[in-house]
Amino acid sequence: MSEKNKRDRKRPARKYLFAVLDNETHDFQFAIRGTKHAAISAVIGIAALLCILTFCITAFTPVRRIIPGYPSYSTQREMVENAAMVDSLESRMRVMTIQLTNIRRIIAGEAPIPLDSLLATGSVENAERTAAAMEHDADSILREKIDSIEKYNLRPSGNETQLEGMLFFPPVKGVVTESYNPGKGHPFVDIAVQNNSAVCAVLDGTVIAAYWNDDTGYNIHIQHSNDLVSIYKHNTKLLKKVGDRVSAGATISLAGNAGDLSTGPHLHFELWHSGEPIDPSLYINF
Repeated sequence: MSEKNKRDRKRPARKYLFAVLDNETHDFQFAIRGTKHAAISAVIGIAALLCILTFCITAFTPVRRIIPGYPSYSTQREMVENAAMVDSLESRMRVMTIQLTNIRRIIAGEAPIPLDSLLATGSVENAERTAAAMEHDADSILREKIDSIEKYNLRPSGNETQLEGMLFFPPVKGVVTESYNPGKGHPFVDIAVQNNSAVCAVLDGTVIAAYWNDDTGYNIHIQHSNDLVSIYKHNTKLLKKVGDRVSAGATISLAGNAGDLSTGPHLHFELWHSGEPIDPSLYINF
């Protein structure tokens, strides 16, 4: 190796001076000495530090709100509330679909599927699919029935049990104060009873409606076989809910003086067959 190369290897790295001088006195105000590599490292470190500081300020401080297109607090809160509202509405619609399907099953004489167990055994989506399938089956059965009626232009007959051969249980013990008179707009009977008297189901069936009405108090509707529906109004308390199976003579409510149209403790009783009101006194001894 030449003598010149040996001298170059022994020569120390060249250092640079960065200084700030007073313009008048030429005194050093600030000075940094270092090599070229140190200067490059310092610039890279300062740039990285600035990037980190900028990211932290933008991500974790309110400064990010001034960035164009970034949603405000109120907008984000409205988005969350709207999302929760949509989820709630979807859940309610799915539950209502299942309940409607159960009502159709009850009217068709089939046993309803408990809503709680249906939702507990699977997700809401599975429940919705099950309800949709049941609704499709119910529609198919109804369509076949309507087609058979239109085909022969006759009401179904032959296998229907005659109402005269059925044993009805009296709904209450009382006195009939107003008889069945559809000509005067009274297609039902009113039976005077003592307050909080027990009201019984006239036949075996399934509760298809149980609700409060300002005019008639608590109301309960029961679907029976042979296309029969019994209705009980002006109750002070309901003892059964929609979907409950009841037996003839089972207590379903308490009669009283409930509702704006009530003039005293009594039971408003209706009996419907194939969608038409019938005179309950023809089949029941009050």
